[in-house]
Amino acid sequence: MKQLSNRAVETKSHIKAVLGPTNTGKTHLAVERMLGHASGMIGLPLRLLAREIYDRIVDKKGTAHVALITGEEKIIPKHAHYYVCTVESMPIEKTVEFLAVDEVQLAADYDRGYVFTDRLLRARGRQETMFLGSETARPLIQRLIPGVDFINRPRFSELIYVEPKKLSRLPRRSALITFSANNVYGYAEMLRRAKGGVAVVLGALSPRTRNAQVALYQNGDVDHLVATDAIGMGLNMDIDHVSFAATAKFDGHQMRDLSPAELGQIAGRAGRYMNNGTFGCLTEGADYQTGLDPEVVFAIENHKFAPQTVFQWRNSFIDFTRPDTVIRSLERAPDKSGLTRTMEKLDMDTFRRLSENPKIKSMLGGPAAVKMLWEVCQIPDFRQVSDDEHAKLCMGIYRQISADHGRIKEDWIANMVAPYKKTEGNIDTLSSRIAHIRTLTYIANRSGWCENQKYWQSETRVIEDRLSDALHDRLTNRFVSRRTSVLMRELRQKGKLMANVETDGSVYVEDHFIGTIEGFQFKEDAGAFGEDSNTLRNAANKVLAEEIKKRAEEFSLAEESEISLIYGDPLTQSTINWRGIAIGKIVKGPSLLSPKAIVQPTPVLQGDALNIVQAKLDRWLEAHIGDILAPLFALREAVDGAKDDEGNERISGMARGIAFQMVEKLGTIPRRLIAKDFKDVDGSGRFQLKKLGVWLGATSLYIPSLLKPAPAQLRLLLWALHNNQDKLPDIPPAGLCTIKVDKNASRVFYEVSGYRVVGNNAVRLDMLERLANAAREISLKGPFPMDPDLMSLVGTSGDDFKEIMSYLGYSAKEYDAAAAAEILATRIDKTDVEKSEETTEKTTDNKQADEDHKSEEAEQKETLDSEKKLAKKEKPDTEEKVIIFTHKPEGNQHKQKPTRKPFPAKGKKPQLKNKQSHKSPKHHASKNNQSRQTKLDPDSPFAALAGLKDQLKVKK
Repeated sequence: MKQLSNRAVETKSHIKAVLGPTNTGKTHLAVERMLGHASGMIGLPLRLLAREIYDRIVDKKGTAHVALITGEEKIIPKHAHYYVCTVESMPIEKTVEFLAVDEVQLAADYDRGYVFTDRLLRARGRQETMFLGSETARPLIQRLIPGVDFINRPRFSELIYVEPKKLSRLPRRSALITFSANNVYGYAEMLRRAKGGVAVVLGALSPRTRNAQVALYQNGDVDHLVATDAIGMGLNMDIDHVSFAATAKFDGHQMRDLSPAELGQIAGRAGRYMNNGTFGCLTEGADYQTGLDPEVVFAIENHKFAPQTVFQWRNSFIDFTRPDTVIRSLERAPDKSGLTRTMEKLDMDTFRRLSENPKIKSMLGGPAAVKMLWEVCQIPDFRQVSDDEHAKLCMGIYRQISADHGRIKEDWIANMVAPYKKTEGNIDTLSSRIAHIRTLTYIANRSGWCENQKYWQSETRVIEDRLSDALHDRLTNRFVSRRTSVLMRELRQKGKLMANVETDGSVYVEDHFIGTIEGFQFKEDAGAFGEDSNTLRNAANKVLAEEIKKRAEEFSLAEESEISLIYGDPLTQSTINWRGIAIGKIVKGPSLLSPKAIVQPTPVLQGDALNIVQAKLDRWLEAHIGDILAPLFALREAVDGAKDDEGNERISGMARGIAFQMVEKLGTIPRRLIAKDFKDVDGSGRFQLKKLGVWLGATSLYIPSLLKPAPAQLRLLLWALHNNQDKLPDIPPAGLCTIKVDKNASRVFYEVSGYRVVGNNAVRLDMLERLANAAREISLKGPFPMDPDLMSLVGTSGDDFKEIMSYLGYSAKEYDAAAAAEILATRIDKTDVEKSEETTEKTTDNKQADEDHKSEEAEQKETLDSEKKLAKKEKPDTEEKVIIFTHKPEGNQHKQKPTRKPFPAKGKKPQLKNKQSHKSPKHHASKNNQSRQTKLDPDSPFAALAGLKDQLKVKK
């Protein structure tokens, strides 16, 4: 198949490449050459520039002979001789004597480059063809177009770099360059306050709005312009200085630094014709203090840029036989060096979606229908809503065009247009409406698409013009104000002005905004203070002092809910906020549980007001910590000798020592650390600990309520402050049972967070206890296999689970299926012996067993359920290894001292039991009631008895 777009069209046209920097008169030369021919066409990179050139040619040739063709605007007189177009809209199939393409170096652009490359390869005038652009495009043009005649144009004036300037120090006739609409409006607002007025230029503005804003600047109504890089493409204005607010932008794919050539294209707007221009950057911008790199400055001043190495390309000769042939055509790679296939665009993505949609697929009966779908998919997405919404719009249009009548219904387009006729609203609202109406204007200008097409072309144009005028008015009202210059005159004349504070915290001097009060901090407006800043501040000081005093009194009476502790990163930078504003922070205090609150320093918060705020912060912080960590403070009070209602000490003896250590460690302590001391804690002491909320676990002593997210986070903050810990790992997320351990982190960090470090993992203390208790119940009958129910308690498996079980005193070993079955069978074989032993035990100590039976009914039910599940798992897999856990009390470092005296060994007389049987039933029952709330100690006689009883029930 003949590939037209991969080689230059054969023609006798004299092809010229006019290259050079900005302000060389390239575009002016092309227009003059075009008007010297009987017909001509010029393609321009921006519709704004196209409109400017169109107006210039109309002044010379009249409207009857000049056509304007852009995506959403078509003015085509019947006898047009000259066509001014955007590069995308050039009707290159039309024969003209002269053809020119401006800014041809944009062939390297990722988004639009393939269009410029196509024009470079295929667009030709019958007698003369001219490509205009930067010297960086020379090598590729020379490679792709043999015999081209290069013409170099020198710049008319010099371009000189100056040091960074403050925004308030920008000279007259300056353009400030930034790269987003939000930044344009933000800087425009600051310049308005500092300089009295500013014009704005964005590529997204309609031509009518843009022209009105440029006229505002050109006429001298304002001396400053804020613009995007849209001004870098040939907009001719009297700019003396170009200042960059930043040198990086988001290009639709990523944030990237602009190349020296791109910076030079924009900076070149400074200095027109024979007048020299300057360029630089803001001190407040990305290049603060350093300015631009010397290499970049040299390149821009001398117009020496690296040549381009590749142009973007997309096949223009598309096979419309079927949808898949269209895709294959577009995916075809170039066959010339210096070209690269461009990334997939929105039109291609939309075509893929719609061609695979069943509702559209059935309508693609031939090449004409496929071609029409492709044309519909090329509707630009001016609205920028979403790809799905754009595809939905294209599908609706295609279904109407492909219906019997073959036109978009008037009712449909009328309903689409109706919401955008309103001219009320702010800048963003009007800009959004213009973007939507531009899409409809584009549709109305597509030949043969709409019923009553001429009417809708006119109607959408009128609506866009009205919206454009309204947007210009809003921009002017917002960014062009004489108040600043008037205020400065009044300050110099009167020396004293009235100031006031609005309810939202805005501070005004003679209706002039100078800053805002946030909390107790006054934030000056960057553009409000110039050479007379001291006078402005003096006018504001009195009203600020009164406002701060008023706010201090309000804060003193504030409800607890109005103040909050906001955890920072790092944790030690946490702040205390009032009504969403940070007013203080927490610092290390005299003790672990007594940090200090300090007010954030501010020049306006002084004297009595400062004392009032500080006193309130102190009260709030003490109450907040006491409320969140109430169980810990109750434990500390007991350690300090607090007594109960009957005058007895809440805790005494060795239990008080244990409690003291727990307070020092913020409520949790590993049992191994206090194992020797804990053996000497009698039953009364243990009861006292439990009554104070302490859980006496197999691996830890802790207060369960302190493991909740709020207390855990606060405990971690107190620990970090007291130990000057600025660098901490991420705080464990709420709800996770097990987390991976940061090897560089202190183990105390995890302990204070409520976790126990076990190998490579940290397990939440309460879940570790649950696992220990569950494993103990199963291990009473001997070795047991890997159990998913046990693993689910801590959310781990494999080696991590075995590591945790080893910490709990269980050894794991792999067996083949047969050996494992034999080992596990012993669990069932033991039941007969256990039953006999239990009968003997009942005979010797029937009363004790009855009492234990009552206290363990709930646990027996749970054990039976576990046993049923275990029975299902005891069938070995003949092909896999089976992991079996065995309890090793002698190797368990976390072994607890039994709470009761142990059973005698087999064959010995139960002397100790006989002594116990003489105890008072009432006293014994009381102790039983106390023990029901906790799991049984694995080494206690009652744990062994519970296992025997379970076996009996299973047998029955």
